[in-house]
Amino acid sequence: MDKCSFCGRERKNTNLLIAGITGHICDSCIEQAHSILDEEFKKKGSFNVGDINLLKPLEIKKFLDQYVIGQNEAKKFLAVAVYNHYKRLTQKNSNDEVEIEKSNIILVGETGTGKTLLARTIAKMLHIPFTIVDATVLTEAGYVGEDIESILTRLLQAADYNVEAAEKGIVFIDEIDKIARKGDNPSITRDVSGEGVQQGLLKLLEGAIVNVPPQGGRKHPDQKMIPVDTKNILFVCGGAFDGIERKIGQRLNTKMVGYMASKSNEKIDNANLLQYIAPQDLKSFGLIPEIIGRLPVLTYLQPLNKEILRRILTEPKNSIIKQYEKLFEMDKIKLVIEDEVLEFVVDKALEFKLGARGLRSICETIMIDSMFNAPTGDKKELIITLAYAKEKLEHTNMARLKAS
Repeated sequence: MDKCSFCGRERKNTNLLIAGITGHICDSCIEQAHSILDEEFKKKGSFNVGDINLLKPLEIKKFLDQYVIGQNEAKKFLAVAVYNHYKRLTQKNSNDEVEIEKSNIILVGETGTGKTLLARTIAKMLHIPFTIVDATVLTEAGYVGEDIESILTRLLQAADYNVEAAEKGIVFIDEIDKIARKGDNPSITRDVSGEGVQQGLLKLLEGAIVNVPPQGGRKHPDQKMIPVDTKNILFVCGGAFDGIERKIGQRLNTKMVGYMASKSNEKIDNANLLQYIAPQDLKSFGLIPEIIGRLPVLTYLQPLNKEILRRILTEPKNSIIKQYEKLFEMDKIKLVIEDEVLEFVVDKALEFKLGARGLRSICETIMIDSMFNAPTGDKKELIITLAYAKEKLEHTNMARLKAS
């Protein structure tokens, strides 16, 4: 009687029994062996810093260009930061007199300009642990919400709990502006999701050894804490900082007094004040000086104009239009979208002031009926005309679209 040499199951009790020279193995044992191999390879270091292929800043930017349109200034800062981070990781001689310090970054830009997209695209390229954390859920320890240490818990999970690899990872903290101090006088109320979180972040940013709960939070008091050294973890922060243009404008105007005021005023681009952002503007917005000091690299993202929005629709590798074409192609339907429709979508996105994020909302509104009906029809080609797009948007609750 043929049976598995590992688990003893007979042929009739297996889906597949493979014969060898002196024995047999069943499909269940093959699957189990495969999972064991996966775990062992992970333990042996899928994040081996010594094997890093060190990409030059120009190469990193070229990779970002494939997925993100425009934002050359922010790409340049990110590329240099990641490149220098790689070099820090490969600095083998710890006794070297010149110790390279990390330069944490803060990205400032309007909603929908691509802050999170840049972070996600960097994640595709990296061979070290990378995680994206939302700052809006963070509170001081003991309050409802996530503790500061949960940031490192996410990084540990991304590193398959390989502490050595996690200590050389990169963390993107999104919505950093949402933890700004709520008032000028911190003693009025306890700001548990604002200044309190900023104070907690200091130890992470400056490079301390932090005891991290592997399951996250403090809900399991008996769990064993894992010490993680944040000295070599690169932190990239992003935020919209809605209204910071007023702070920048006030600062610039205070410097324009006297004879040179009119000449200086001519040089300022009032349509894009973010390009003049400085650390003191972040302080005025509500970030504490200690946090600003630990985020030494400050850069901005340009607001998206009509030309860039039009390119975003079609040019990137995973552009919105390419995604729709792929979806219909799976149903063996060729999708054709007229150029006038793309111009119309861009105009509406500018009107609603939603940035690139608004492009998908508008496209979904136009395409939803076609995506519902086309798979069960017999059409082999679907043409989206300007008249069709306008009709679909007119029958939509525009207030809902603007709020999305």
